[in-house]
Order: sequence, then C-alpha cells, then structure tokens
Amino acid sequence: MADGTAFASDALLDYDEALAKYEPVLGFEVHVELSTRTKMFSAAPNPAAADSGSVEPNTMVAPVDMGLPGSLPVVNAQAVRYSISLGLALGCSIAETCRFARKNYFYPDLGKNYQISQYDEPIAFDGSVEVELEDGTTWTVPIERAHMEEDAGKLTHVGGATGRIQGADWSLVDYNRAGVPLVEIVTKPIVGAGAAAPQLAKAYVATIRDIVRSLGISEARMERGNLRCDANVSLRPRGRERFGTRTETKNVNSLRSVERAVRYEIRRQAAILEAGGTIVQETRHWHEDTGTTSAGRPKSDADDYRYFPEPDLLPIQPSAELIAELRAALPETPTQFRRRLQADYGFTESEFRDLVNANLLVELEETVGKGAAPAQARKWWLGEILRIANSRGVEAGTLVSPLHVSELIALVENGDLTDRLARQVLEGVVAGEGSPEEVVKARGLAVVSDDTALTAAIDEALAAQPDVLQKIRDGKVQAAGAVIGAVMKAMRGQADAARVRELVLERAAR
Repeated sequence: MADGTAFASDALLDYDEALAKYEPVLGFEVHVELSTRTKMFSAAPNPAAADSGSVEPNTMVAPVDMGLPGSLPVVNAQAVRYSISLGLALGCSIAETCRFARKNYFYPDLGKNYQISQYDEPIAFDGSVEVELEDGTTWTVPIERAHMEEDAGKLTHVGGATGRIQGADWSLVDYNRAGVPLVEIVTKPIVGAGAAAPQLAKAYVATIRDIVRSLGISEARMERGNLRCDANVSLRPRGRERFGTRTETKNVNSLRSVERAVRYEIRRQAAILEAGGTIVQETRHWHEDTGTTSAGRPKSDADDYRYFPEPDLLPIQPSAELIAELRAALPETPTQFRRRLQADYGFTESEFRDLVNANLLVELEETVGKGAAPAQARKWWLGEILRIANSRGVEAGTLVSPLHVSELIALVENGDLTDRLARQVLEGVVAGEGSPEEVVKARGLAVVSDDTALTAAIDEALAAQPDVLQKIRDGKVQAAGAVIGAVMKAMRGQADAARVRELVLERAAR
C-alpha cells in the first residue's frame, strides 16, 4: 500500500514507539476574531462582538459581505489598530506599508468567490512567543507572520446524521459571519519538542488566547469560534533533515482538543510510515466524540489560490506615532501575568501549577476581581467546576462565569449555603437555570437557620438518641455530632450546622 488513504483510520502506533522513530514537526495557524463594532470591510454589525447565538441568520449583513455587484470594501480602522497591537504583543515587526490581496477560491459561504486577506505583505512579521509547559519549562515559539483578513460565512448541513456535508440532504448559508475581521497568526516550523509536542500545542494556543484577552481585542472563546486553531503535523525519521509531508487539522475548538489532535496525528502518521505508506498532504477534520481525525480535501499551496493585490483597497501605512502609542499601551505578558498572580495571591508553586495546567488563571483573576478570596476561587475552579468540565470533555471556563462563581462563594461565606448545597446550586447555574441566587430561590436550597425549625428537628433527633445529652454533660462534647448529623439528614443538608451545634449544647447545659 503506497497511499496513506488506504490505511484504516484507526491504525495507530504506540505513542512512545512513534517518538522513538520519528521527530514531530509542528506548525499552527490561529485565527482570532476581533471584537470590533463593525465588520472588516463593511458597516454591518460584527456578530463576534455580540451574542451571535441569539441573532437570526443573514441579518448582520451588508452588500459587501454578500459579494453583490458594485459594492466596495472600506477598511475598518479599529481592526487595523487591534491587529498592530496583537503583532506587537507577539514580538513582531510592524510593516511600514502593507496591502490586502485577493485569495481566490469558490466556497458557497464566500459570496465574492474570493477572500480579502494579506499574502506577501502582512501587517506583522518575524516575532516569537514564550510558552510555559506544565512542568514549568519554557519554550520559544517562532512567529512567521500575523495578517489581517475577513472571515467566511457559515454552512449548516441539514438531513444527515453527523451535521457534516457527507450524507446531508441540503445546506443552508448564513452570511452573518462573512466579513468578520480576523487576524491569522502563523508560526514557523517548530522542531525539537519531541514527546512534549501535544502539550506544547495546547500551551501555545492557551498563550495566544491569554494575550488576546489581555489586549481586550477578542473574547477568544474557542467554543464560540472566536479563536480557532489549525494544527499542522508532520513526521521525519530521526536524524533526517528534510521535513515530512504535513497534514492540517482544521478548526480545532478547544485547548484539550488541540492536544489530543496533535497526539492522534503523530500516532496515525507513524503507523502509515511504519507500514510503508506515504502521508497525503491534506486537511483533516477533528472529531471530538471519537478523538480521531478524518480526511478533508487535498491541501492547496499558495499558488493554487492565485493571489493578486486587492485593487479596491489602498495600502495600509501605519505611522511611527501610532505604533509607539500602541506599544506603550501593551499589557503585561502572560509570563509576567502568572508571576504577578502567584505573588499577589500567595499560592505555593504546586498550588499555582495546578491552576496553570488547568488554564484557569484568567478565570481566577476575574473571580477574585468580583470579590472572592483567592483560596476560595481556586478551590471552586479546581474542584467542582473542573470535575464537571472533565466529565463533559469541555474547558472549565466555558461552564460558568467568574461573576457567578464569586456570587456562589459569597453565598457560602455568608452562611446562606453549605458546600453541599452550593454544589447543587452550581449544577443549576451550569444547566442554565440562572444566577446562583435565582437557582437558590427556584430550588429552595437556602440554609435553614430559623430556630423554630431547627429546634423541632433537634427534638426529633434527641428522641431517637436520648443518651446524647448526658454524654455531653459528662464532657463528651463530640457526641453532639450524632445529633447534628441526624438533623442535617432530616433537613436534606439545609440546616445551619453551626446553629444546630449551639442549640444542642444549650439544651445539654440546662
């Protein structure tokens, strides 16, 4: 078999064996949707800056987005400023002059039959990003370019079992996303990562997400498509200089999936090479449910797109004063951010490392900013929230907002909820039932501290355990625990345990 497509999709080589024989070479293309008020080349509202899930299809469009004859693009100045800021944060040089190009290809959700992008004249180039891995080691990822472009629309395939075009009866086109401003960040080939390649992939995308969020230019929520990663993987036999043939796994939409997709492709490609096959240069689709990739289309080279300069747009020539202004406004780097949080919150190295590895630093800071104590914020994000996220195979930050976590913690701190009740409230918040207070009211989960109700429950518990009071009088105060436990059980965990203890001890003192 000489063709990689002739092998079973589940043919995989053991990961350690694959790494012993082949060296992975990585590359990433990360697309960032900019949260400008309007689109890249039109005055239509930008759905990336709104809750696009609640917007009717094809209502955020203008003639330019639809590719209607006679419509002309106009560059969004704020998108240019955002793009320069991102380029500076990536350590890139900013072009004195650059221009847009037409990338020609047909796709149903691209009304013009070309995409306005940048080709040989990007706004930013030659940078690098420092990435920290789970064990604390750092890795410098080289950046080739960061260029501006517009997004395409969105296809919805109807009638099939998988939601993909294969097997669908028809497809619907939504042009709301067409024209949304993007910055595409392209790395140079990354070599030498070895067994840490999947972890580096996850850490790199997380770093880009943190940079974008700190700049305030995008929500960078992967589950909403604000930030998407195309992961390129190739293998070369150990000791060989020439790179192998790469595949490009498209639009991976979570940090966990980026890591899994890179690991899977390493094992899949190694199995093909070990069996004497060849790797097909192609795009691959990532399947979250099975943790596998499948073939997409043969990967086109730049020549196939017939790039040529966009005739309807003038070159972009950012002034030295603008670049200096944007450089002066840059926030701290992700490394500086981590060091500051650890110092401010007083976590030990291991406590802080858990937060870093769970990619929850931004959520932690925002929760503390809403009034929660750092230790309590860490406890809830790394505890119950992360447990639910892992059980669902999603990122913890997508389940609940920092505001709601801080409100939940406040209810516990104020004695309105026990930890047990708070976990039930969290389940309601995650299920979309509202804020913590709304869930408490709807489910009737508040702690009962009314003495009348508590006294009635205590009387019932003492009737079943008449010797408890005498044991307490004899100095065995811990005997009160049996009554407290019985009261908590009878009141479904909603009794104020501290108040129950006080009332039991008062009864024993009579």
